[in-house]
Amino acid sequence: MDTLVTAPTQPSLWSSIREAIRGSHQDFTAGSLNRAILLLAIPMVLEMVLESLFAVVDVFWVGRIGANAVATVGLTESMLTLVFAVGLGLSLSTTAMVARRIGEKDATDAAVAGVQAIFLGLAISIAIGIPAFVFAPKLLGLMGATPEIISVGSGYARIALGGSGVVLLLFLNNAIFRGAGDAAIAMRLLWVSNIINLLLDPCLIFGVGPFHRFGVTGAALATFTGRGIGVLYQFYRLLRGSERIRILRRQIRLKVDVLVRLVRISLVGILQFMIAQTSWIGLLRIVSFFGASAVAGYTIAIRIVIFIILPSWGMSNAAATLVGQNLGAKQPKRAETSVWRTGFYNMLFMGSVGVIFILFAGPIVRIFTSDPNVVRLAASALRIVSFGNIAYAYEMVILQAFNGAGDTTTPTIVNFFGFWVLQIPMAYWLAIRQGMHSNGVYWSIVIAESAIAAASAILFKQGRWKRQQI
Repeated sequence: MDTLVTAPTQPSLWSSIREAIRGSHQDFTAGSLNRAILLLAIPMVLEMVLESLFAVVDVFWVGRIGANAVATVGLTESMLTLVFAVGLGLSLSTTAMVARRIGEKDATDAAVAGVQAIFLGLAISIAIGIPAFVFAPKLLGLMGATPEIISVGSGYARIALGGSGVVLLLFLNNAIFRGAGDAAIAMRLLWVSNIINLLLDPCLIFGVGPFHRFGVTGAALATFTGRGIGVLYQFYRLLRGSERIRILRRQIRLKVDVLVRLVRISLVGILQFMIAQTSWIGLLRIVSFFGASAVAGYTIAIRIVIFIILPSWGMSNAAATLVGQNLGAKQPKRAETSVWRTGFYNMLFMGSVGVIFILFAGPIVRIFTSDPNVVRLAASALRIVSFGNIAYAYEMVILQAFNGAGDTTTPTIVNFFGFWVLQIPMAYWLAIRQGMHSNGVYWSIVIAESAIAAASAILFKQGRWKRQQI
């Protein structure tokens, strides 16, 4: 009698979602590519959304103290963007190196790369944190803070800037987990940090129960505590180990050749994010020519866009991990296919968001302000910027794919020409020379981002990233 052989059934969508949140054991260099993207993207998307909650929760509670407290948070966060740029630059190189070693089935060298990243993060944390803690009031003054703001906010700035090392280490340790394919662990770590921050914020700001009333300084204490406990839990998980990566005590030592490679890739990566971050400052400076309402409209519209597109960054990070691991497994074709496919899924999401923003910009903006002039300007900004959503979708994924391969130079060059050579001059020309006012700035964003997406796609198709050695 013939034996009936049945093909294995494909897991359902809901079982895959549960597996993604719980933590997947799948080898991302084999099997269904769609499933690999789903299993990596879901926890990475949730991780990005959770990371954004730190700032949202702080502003929610601090807004109940007064304008000086809100200004303190805003000015300090603008300085922290430079720390974030350093953290992101280090993280992308860490993810690339760990993913490449995991793809090569070399968990030992993956752990060694992770240890070097942690050493580097600790050194930078000390170099930034101590001077920032000492000179925090002067730094606020340099940012234009009034004496009243400095008086209210010095404690907040000291803790937020002096303790910025926990931000770097949180980014770096999660980059190790992401590179290894343990995206669910990175997500759960941020759950722990956020829950602690959510509970402590009102207690430390307003002195609820047995807690002292710290005012705006309490917000910094709550965030530092939440992130600090998250970092400690990260170290515990790295030492305890997972199926994919574990740091052994004998591996906790400097390995100069690995550290030098990590620094080389990271320096270019940091520059890459610095270029992108500072370009927004240049655009805001041009918008400021048209008054406070224009600045308010810009601020509201861009914050809405940034918050909504966070899931796209999660998908981009998933593509970076897939590229790194599949290059390590000597499967460049699968790495390339994963990028185009993730870009397509990202395009479906971003395109849908763009249609909603274009049709309902006014009602969405009114959630944040009732000033009719600001509503008009912010709605116009939201509509215009949304026309570039499909370009943004592919651009994010492709540039992160370069980073995942360890090629941080290409995205840096593309960002420099796209943002500083094209976008800033075009924004000035359209807004001021052509009389389009703030709308000219927003059209320059669409044009520049579309050009960056096209250039990125052409360079990606050339395939030099497949031969990148890290």
